Amino acid sequence: MALTDQIRPDTGPATTGARARFYSTAWRWHFYAGLYVVPFLIMLAVTGLIMLYAAVIVGRDGEKITVIPLDTTLAVSAQAEAAQQAVPDGVLVRYMAPRSDDLAAVFRMDVADQALMVAVDPYRGDVLSVAPRRDALYDFVADIHGELLLGSTGDFLIEIAASLGMVLIATGLYLWWPRGTRLSQALVPQLRARGRRWWKSMHATIGVWSALLLAVFLVSGLSWAGVWGGKFVQAWSTFPAEKWGAPLSDLTHADMNHGDALEVPWALEQTPMPASGSQAGVEGLAPGMPVTIDSVVAFARSIGFDHRFQLDMPRDETGVWTIARDSMSNDSSDPTSDRTVHIDQYTGRILADVRFADYSIYGKGMAVGIAFHEGDMGLWNLVLNTVFCLSVVFLCVSGIVMWWMRRPAGAWRIVAPPLPRNIPLWRGAMMVGLVLAIVFPLAGLTLVTVFLIDRVLVAIAPAAKARLS
Repeated sequence: MALTDQIRPDTGPATTGARARFYSTAWRWHFYAGLYVVPFLIMLAVTGLIMLYAAVIVGRDGEKITVIPLDTTLAVSAQAEAAQQAVPDGVLVRYMAPRSDDLAAVFRMDVADQALMVAVDPYRGDVLSVAPRRDALYDFVADIHGELLLGSTGDFLIEIAASLGMVLIATGLYLWWPRGTRLSQALVPQLRARGRRWWKSMHATIGVWSALLLAVFLVSGLSWAGVWGGKFVQAWSTFPAEKWGAPLSDLTHADMNHGDALEVPWALEQTPMPASGSQAGVEGLAPGMPVTIDSVVAFARSIGFDHRFQLDMPRDETGVWTIARDSMSNDSSDPTSDRTVHIDQYTGRILADVRFADYSIYGKGMAVGIAFHEGDMGLWNLVLNTVFCLSVVFLCVSGIVMWWMRRPAGAWRIVAPPLPRNIPLWRGAMMVGLVLAIVFPLAGLTLVTVFLIDRVLVAIAPAAKARLS
């Protein structure tokens, strides 16, 4: 049997001539994109699952330590003093209010270049644990998930994979589109099929049901990436600090992050921080009231910050008190309740009060998308993300299995789908590729590279052609 007979697509009776050639072209690009993307998708799905359940079971900052409630809690300043005594050389940086009455309060203390999280019983003032900030399984896996432990290089490689993932979705949907069968039949796997046809049916059906979710995960992940996220969409969608009318610091909100941990709302990361030391802003704490951790926490409660929120202390003479709740940091299961309030450390006046409604359209999408991405929106989100991650692993494994089953026995070649000599609708395909390159620059760069290898190198190097076909 000829090689082309072994790997020809199951196009059906309605796909002949020009359509068959275009189908083969789409299949070839789907295959090439998969060669690079599949290992990354497996890594992202597996590490994502580990992070999902690590956050639920043990938390990210030691906040899941339980206590026995009493009638009243100690003043937050007394709890902070207990944390200070546990870390005598530490500088108090952040207070994390408990999510519920039976959980510990957590204080972040910085010692030189190290950040420690101190869990304190809010009723008795007992120090329950002292642990390095973000130094648990969740954080190790998160570094793999985001940067492959390679820093900006890993971020770059993952951004390419996520960008090509959009190519994988587009070509996959084209290959799945029913030809000669009803749409309803194409949405149900052929469980009675056998061999490669069973794998193909399962791959196609699970793929189409997962496509929208995969696109949401890829876009929300790409929005954090260094090139497409940091240089394009985040810069365009950042909240404008000029609306505050307050003096601005040289720092941005991203400076509140600790290392690679992303703790600040996406829409505010590149926004400059306001600065203390003027009469700007609107009335916050009552005039003449001392601005202390107790008064700021009481004020936060009075303006609606119930249950868990985070309070950052002023870090220098122009720093501000920052009261924040955002679902991305597991503060809430409702991203529309996100809110960040900055208070002048001298006057107690509100310098900025940014809510979900103030975000740009894309910023709102990211607030919801990241919370959904992390499984922070409740039990339904946890279950859905679990099923999705397992589906992604199956799609990758089934793609490998189908390739293995169709390759000639004993042939150690890539065995890519054949490239037709006369590709129909190539101008339209080039326009789609151009748009994709503009929207996702790294995907465009990668596609051009692969195209040159596929058309130029293969044309002049018979040995390479043998290996790639």
